[in-house]
Amino acid sequence: MKHIRILVVILGTCFVSMAWGQQPQACTAHTPWAQFHRANMQRFNPCEKVLNVHNVGQLRFKWSYDTGQDTGHVTTSSSPMVANGVVYIGAMDGTVYALKASTGAKLWSYLTGDRVDSSPAVANGVVYAGSNDFNMYALDARTGAKLWSFATSNWVLDSPTVVTGVVYFGSADGYVYALSASTGALLWSYPTNYLNAVDGSPAVANGVVYVGDLNAVYALEVSTGNLLWSYNNVIYPVSSPAVANGVVYVGDYGGGVNALEASTGALLWSYGTGGNVLSSPAVANGTVYIGSQDGNVYALNAQTGVKLWSYPTGGLVDASPAVANGVVYINSYDGNLYALNARTGAKLWSYHTGDKVSSSLTSPAAVNGMVYVGSVDAHVYAFGLK
Repeated sequence: MKHIRILVVILGTCFVSMAWGQQPQACTAHTPWAQFHRANMQRFNPCEKVLNVHNVGQLRFKWSYDTGQDTGHVTTSSSPMVANGVVYIGAMDGTVYALKASTGAKLWSYLTGDRVDSSPAVANGVVYAGSNDFNMYALDARTGAKLWSFATSNWVLDSPTVVTGVVYFGSADGYVYALSASTGALLWSYPTNYLNAVDGSPAVANGVVYVGDLNAVYALEVSTGNLLWSYNNVIYPVSSPAVANGVVYVGDYGGGVNALEASTGALLWSYGTGGNVLSSPAVANGTVYIGSQDGNVYALNAQTGVKLWSYPTGGLVDASPAVANGVVYINSYDGNLYALNARTGAKLWSYHTGDKVSSSLTSPAAVNGMVYVGSVDAHVYAFGLK
């Protein structure tokens, strides 16, 4: 989602609006959640038609995959991506895993040189993931074979965003990078500030890359990386931005949830929570959903910033929500994965892994009638209906 160091079954005909340069995607029986923001840059899955507010309370544990690490910590921030019946996720042992979505059986794993906090992105048969060994990797989605790697000069905590053949990501070296998705060749890079790590996953919409570092939110031209605008009146905007209806939504370490005009960067509204906001927002049906370190999940009116509801958990909420078919899925440091009614905030279901901090920064994916999430108890979990 997200990461600092000081510190988402249908046979239908609906269509999903995609980011700039992409064609609309038909909802199918295996519509993916293949990137951190999902393809609409909003962490909202409009294709989910199996799980809903009426049956989500019947979710059951389906499987878990154990990475086998003695001290646990499969993920601190890497989140599962789901594409073509496979779950892809990074781990603190430096490995990118591919697991069968229906059973959790390991299909392959690829070992990098350091921990993988970056959430993978899957596009056109390739898995892209960053590592703390300073590299961005491109792996064959079917076999895990390395296709290429690109070296930066610091950790790659950022989750990549892939749009129209280009991989966009940031690094702790203070640069935003654009690479050819097929070759890994550098197309452009934008220097923010070496001391201000770029940790959030970029959102790409309408020809613009939106991303934050520890100092500002930036809007960069997709083709050149030229700066269009920056917004500096925020405190450590490490939350990954979401873009919807001409507005950029982003949280900050000062406890704020901010709405910026996408074309100019002008502040439209700001809502103050009671704690730091590392959580990245999800936007659905005119509502912004986000977590805070004050332990609450918030629903805000997307146009005005007025609070619609909040739900108190038992711990910090640094994870980012996933929204699908009227349900908000989100983790808390109290060790629970929650399903909340998106309209009212009422709790519909929760699952506790048994580890007090088991659900930390990793964010869930709700897709194809299943919910997938990583946990620092060294497991990846999958839930579905009985």
